[in-house]
Amino acid sequence: MHPTDDAKTGASPSDPLPLTVLIPVFNDWAVADALVSKLDATFRQHGLTGQVVLVDDGSTEPPPQEFPKTSPQTLHEVRILELKKNLGHQRALAVGLVHLHLKGVEGVVVLMDGDGEDEPSEIPRLLEEFGRQGQRKVVFAARARRAEGIFFKFFYQIYRTIHRLLVGFDIRIGNFSAVPAAFLQSLVVTSDLWNHYAASVIKTKLPFTSIPINRAKRLAGESKMNFVGLVIHGFSAMSVFGDTVGVRLLTATGIFAMATIALMIATVLIKFTTHMAIPGWATTASGLLLVLLCQCLLLSLIFTFVVLYSRGQSSFVPIRDCPLFIRRERIVLTKHD
Repeated sequence: MHPTDDAKTGASPSDPLPLTVLIPVFNDWAVADALVSKLDATFRQHGLTGQVVLVDDGSTEPPPQEFPKTSPQTLHEVRILELKKNLGHQRALAVGLVHLHLKGVEGVVVLMDGDGEDEPSEIPRLLEEFGRQGQRKVVFAARARRAEGIFFKFFYQIYRTIHRLLVGFDIRIGNFSAVPAAFLQSLVVTSDLWNHYAASVIKTKLPFTSIPINRAKRLAGESKMNFVGLVIHGFSAMSVFGDTVGVRLLTATGIFAMATIALMIATVLIKFTTHMAIPGWATTASGLLLVLLCQCLLLSLIFTFVVLYSRGQSSFVPIRDCPLFIRRERIVLTKHD
C-alpha cells in the first residue's frame, strides 16, 4: 500500500501490505505487456510494491520469448499461470484465486480484466478506499461511465433492467476490485465462484463497498468477447442467484395464473348471467384461458425445480476442482531485494 496510508491501514513503512494483481489473458499478450508496464509505472508513482499473476486462459498463441519487453523497475515478480484449456475469463479468475489461496498469498488481491479497460492508474483509489474500510471489505469499481459503443450500452441497460427484476437489485460492478486475501478462504469453497466472481462475493455475504470509476478504452486489438459471450456472461451472473430468480418467476407465474382463473370465472358469469354474450365467444375465450392456465402451471413446476436445483447445486468445489485445470506456473520475471 501507499506509505501515506500507513496511519489508516495500520501498516508500517517497513512492513507494507503485500499486493498481488490477478489478470486473465487469452492470446492478448501485447495488451498484457502494456498492462504490466502501466502497472509498474503506477506502482512506482505511488510507492506500491507487489507481484502480477497472469492467468493464461488456454491461449493458442504463446507469450513472446521476451515478455515483458521492458523489464519492470518496481514489480518484484511477474508469473504466468498456464491453464490446460480455455475456460473463459470468469472461470480463469476462479482458478487464479484458488491458486493464490493455496499458495498462501497475503495482504490484498486486485482483480483486473486483461483488455486494459480496467485502468491500472485507478488501483491506488481502490487501495485508498480499502484502507479506509480497515482492510475488511471488498472494494469494487462501480462503472460510472463506459467506453463501449451505443449498441453495447443499449443491451447493457436491458440486461441491468432484467437483472433488477429477476434478482432484486441493480449491478454495476465487475471484476475490477481489491479483495482481502483472508476472504479467499470463503470464496474458494463457494460453488458460485466458478460462474461469476462479483456475484459470488454478494451471494456469500462478504462485506463489500464500491467507488465510481470510469471504464477505459481497450489498449489494443479487438475484444474476444462477442455478443453471445456477453449474453452468457449475463446469465452466469444471474445463475448465482438461481433460487431467487426461480422464486420471483414462480411468484409472477402464480399471480398470472390467478388472474387467468379470475378471467375464466368472469367469462362464465357473463355467459350465464347477462345478455352480452356473442354466440361462441365464451367457448373460445374459456379455451384460450385454459391453455394459458396449463402453461402457467407447467412454468410453475419448472421454476419450482429451478429453485430446488439451485439450492442443492454444490457438485463443483473450486478449492478441490480448480487445480485440475492448471498445467503449470512459471516465473517470467523476479527481483530480489
